[in-house]
Amino acid sequence: MYFSKEMQEASLKLNRKWEDKVQKSLKSNPDHKAHFSTISDLEIKRLYTPEDIKDINFAEDISVPGEFPYLRGNQVTGYRGRYWTFRMFSGMGSAQDTNQRWHMLLRQGQTGLSTAFDFPTLMGYDSDSPKALGEVGKCGVAIDTLEDFMALMEGIPLDEVTTSMTINPPATVLFAMYCAAADIKGVPLNKIGGTIQNDMLKEFIAQKTFMCPPEPSVKLISDTVEFGTKFVPRWNTISISGYHIRESGSTAVQELAFTLRDGIEYVEDVVRRKGLNVDDFATRLSFFFNSHSDFFEEICKMRAARRMWAKIMRDRFHAKDPRSLWLRFHTQTAGCSLTAQQPYNNVVRTTVQALAAVLGGTQSLHTNSLDEVLCLPSEHAVEIALRTQQILAEETGVANTIDPLAGSYFIESLTNEMEEKAWEYIYKIDEMGGMVAAIEKGFPQMEISEAAYRFQQQLDAGEKIMVGVNKYATDATHPIPLVDIDEKVGEEQIRRLNDVRRRRDNRATKESLDNIKNACKKGENVMPHCIAAVKNLATLQEICDVYREVYGEYKDPGLY
Repeated sequence: MYFSKEMQEASLKLNRKWEDKVQKSLKSNPDHKAHFSTISDLEIKRLYTPEDIKDINFAEDISVPGEFPYLRGNQVTGYRGRYWTFRMFSGMGSAQDTNQRWHMLLRQGQTGLSTAFDFPTLMGYDSDSPKALGEVGKCGVAIDTLEDFMALMEGIPLDEVTTSMTINPPATVLFAMYCAAADIKGVPLNKIGGTIQNDMLKEFIAQKTFMCPPEPSVKLISDTVEFGTKFVPRWNTISISGYHIRESGSTAVQELAFTLRDGIEYVEDVVRRKGLNVDDFATRLSFFFNSHSDFFEEICKMRAARRMWAKIMRDRFHAKDPRSLWLRFHTQTAGCSLTAQQPYNNVVRTTVQALAAVLGGTQSLHTNSLDEVLCLPSEHAVEIALRTQQILAEETGVANTIDPLAGSYFIESLTNEMEEKAWEYIYKIDEMGGMVAAIEKGFPQMEISEAAYRFQQQLDAGEKIMVGVNKYATDATHPIPLVDIDEKVGEEQIRRLNDVRRRRDNRATKESLDNIKNACKKGENVMPHCIAAVKNLATLQEICDVYREVYGEYKDPGLY
């Protein structure tokens, strides 16, 4: 019990006396707002007291950092040992353009790289595909071949800097390119570190960049997990992502529940399909969360996520290695909260969201730039976003002690409530037969759609506020210099691609692609064949077309 019986009784007596005063105050102020809730519409009480956390057992439910249930963090020293990784999400135009932005950010103090790819790359198409017309390099970097990838990594010490790659359907191809680049540079695979997002279940739920149906998509993910476990031990072969679920309009509870249930699905598949012991690979699973604008809700979500994953790994999968119980996660501030109206307000939003992520115990953080709602970030805007993290780390004192909000009546109560509601979702999906089955039924998609619709209704009614949009709006304009990717970037990218096709050994390329096809048909691991193919300068689309041919293409059912 967290508090003595005597203290609880005294608290209850004080609370009743205070509530009487509140009711008298409300009678004299009939315009007093009656309902308060989080952005996700969890009701917030007027006051939290020891009564709200009376059933908490400190040793079992809160504990200390580095001990089960890891509510207060995985590392015993928190940020005193090392700050979170400053990892700004960057990608624009050609590989050379993005490489220049990376070096600029590293000079400014960024401590890890994070790669944004353009839409053709995300969808598994080359830059000269008719489906790529007008999109090459526009929302991220264009990567077609290993030569592009080598240009992207020019001057980057692969054994010193970790790199995150936000790529999903073609994740095997980009992971293969990274492994091939390391080999060419003479860096052993066991020395490179980084992350591929590689989370297809959330694509079917939310972001919608998909290629093959769910079952073979999960198989390809298990291939990367198995290969990474055996040959690239410092690599996170999946980043189980709630970020895009939240960006699609989910509540914080839905983000928490669907993300962790996706993680359960992946672990089950690797154990079943590959026969690996959970402790062989669970230490390299990573997660990715959104940090939205409701400060306390986001902190509680992240704390609850750590405790829930520790319970899942211990109780459901019987993991023995304590590190298998760690939920390690990257956070990005909420892109969906940024507004084109009064764009400088976005600096404030991002700062508050970043602070929530830090107090929630993130291990890695991207802070959005003020102009991202309008265009790719300018150097000026991205520098402000990076400085936001550095000021939080170096000037505010928030890194001086670990989980400073622990024990708060409100924080612990809200953490418990979010966990309880997330378990309800997880059990419901279990009853459906798992996340793939739930996706095929349209369950998470419809839950998110309904949540997004409710929130929009609240915005329209003025029940929820976005400053500068539905309150404090003005006619004033705030000119923002727009970053524009010239069409010549696409033309030059296609020229390089055609040049590669002319120079390569097409017979060797075809043989490599045939080996991938055979591996797909036999159910073998495709990763060794993908590495051989990219070394033979097979293109991204050529490899992805093999997957489409063998596994078929997924068509969104368009649920309403």
